[in-house]
Amino acid sequence: MATFPQLPLKFLIGTATAAFQIEGSPTADGKGKSIWDTFSHRRGKIQAGENADTACDTYRNPEGDITLMAELGLNAYRFSIAWSRILPEGRGEINQKGLAYYQRLVDMLLERGITPFITLFHWDTPQALQDLCGGFAGRDMAQYFADYAEIVVRALGDRVLYWITFNEPWEHAFFGHFTGEHAPGAHNPWTYFKVAHHELLGHGKAVERIRSIAPDAQVGITLSQFPIYPFSDTPQDHDAAHFADLFMNRFYLDGLYKGQYPAALFRRLWLFRPRIEPGDMEIISHPFDFLGVNYYTRQYARHAWYIPFFRAWVDRDPPPGVCHPELGRQAYPEGIRELSQRYREEYGNPVVYITENGMAVEDVVENGQVHDSTRQRFFELYLSELAQAISEGSDIRGYFIWSLMDNFEWNSGFSKRFGLVYVDHQNQQRIIKDSGRWVAELARTQQLEAPR
Repeated sequence: MATFPQLPLKFLIGTATAAFQIEGSPTADGKGKSIWDTFSHRRGKIQAGENADTACDTYRNPEGDITLMAELGLNAYRFSIAWSRILPEGRGEINQKGLAYYQRLVDMLLERGITPFITLFHWDTPQALQDLCGGFAGRDMAQYFADYAEIVVRALGDRVLYWITFNEPWEHAFFGHFTGEHAPGAHNPWTYFKVAHHELLGHGKAVERIRSIAPDAQVGITLSQFPIYPFSDTPQDHDAAHFADLFMNRFYLDGLYKGQYPAALFRRLWLFRPRIEPGDMEIISHPFDFLGVNYYTRQYARHAWYIPFFRAWVDRDPPPGVCHPELGRQAYPEGIRELSQRYREEYGNPVVYITENGMAVEDVVENGQVHDSTRQRFFELYLSELAQAISEGSDIRGYFIWSLMDNFEWNSGFSKRFGLVYVDHQNQQRIIKDSGRWVAELARTQQLEAPR
């Protein structure tokens, strides 16, 4: 059988999760409330009225899920730390029991030969800091975040090499503060850029702090990234696609790698420009070690004259007739190569980890098994594009599947199943899906079959 070239030596194949989505136990051992604890209990905010009070119950039984990772042959695990488990008020007194949980988790991973990648912020701002300064709408949050990062790295930096400061700052700023679909549920376009700028400022401050504590640490940030296409071949839609790219992708990339935000973006959105103090951009563009990329699909932009200032509408639904022949309307494996080419040509070919990639499927248990051939095919096609990008010169060193197991998918509740492991959230039973078995074989051989 024809095969694709092997993945590089020491290539990491892992899964990714987030604390709020799997841990449950929202008040155990002194944990403070997060904005997602608050938001998920508001009527009408979560599909079917669900909440994450139990989720996958991982806080009470991390050993079971680490055993599953070992069975799947995974050599890396990306997980996040719940800020309010460490600092119930977001600052001040440290909750040693919360810190001990993550110390134990790291030790169990290392005992199984699984490399931990720790995300310090995956959207769950301590509620106390949201009340104090408006969360990341307040400039002080950048300093609070750096202080929190220092506490965690001092406790775990002797065993953990890889650190991710923020997960998807665009989503937290946009869905949390612009549209209100996510916690904290704010619907205020005037704060969007404040939140985004303060998140990047917090990243830069944390990089400096981590470097001072653990000089050998590998520090990065994870961005959601989207190739963006015009919905139609008109000048107006091409302009909308260019503007959407500045707004969703280049604002973050240019800030981090070039020390400046796109001038064309603020020419249109000058009223929304955040306050940028002297030295901010130098802090934000402080050198870091890798770029985490969460990639799922492309976006389409249309001219929208009725939206003041923005004049663009963006979503994942393609024009009529555009559909992946096997994976459906929204899949676009080729985007990994397209984004990788951009990073090579415009941003110095940074070290990249694909920190999330996956597919939600309406999984069904049949005779104790889950046959999810579409998800398996998704991985085959996306990983083939990744391998091509590497062969073209991109420095991609790992691939993290979203997710290890079916979890609480934010405002969608439990309705979307992304996991390699099926979870019955009524009794916490786990079943490794067929796609999980396929990933186990990939992890064992590091070998991809050629796309059919």
